[in-house]
Amino acid sequence: MPYLTKEKKASFFTDFGGKTTNTGSIEGQIALLTERINRISEHLQANKKDFSTHRGLMQLVGKRKRLLTYLSKQNLQGYRQLIEKLGLRK
Repeated sequence: MPYLTKEKKASFFTDFGGKTTNTGSIEGQIALLTERINRISEHLQANKKDFSTHRGLMQLVGKRKRLLTYLSKQNLQGYRQLIEKLGLRK
């Protein structure tokens, strides 16, 4: 069974992007990446020697970081709200 159903994916874009069809919204993409990162992190805690998955995780973290940097330059208020909502930084 896939870890992310269509309904769950649509709920991410509804909660963070404004509406379900707004799949290009930066906020929605960051929320989706955060969910994937959390899932892969759980997997890696159980499978410490899975280095190829670790590389994929690092790529996802880098992509999320680039999107967050872009968002902070474009919309600082939205950036702060998103970080608080996702619980990314302290």
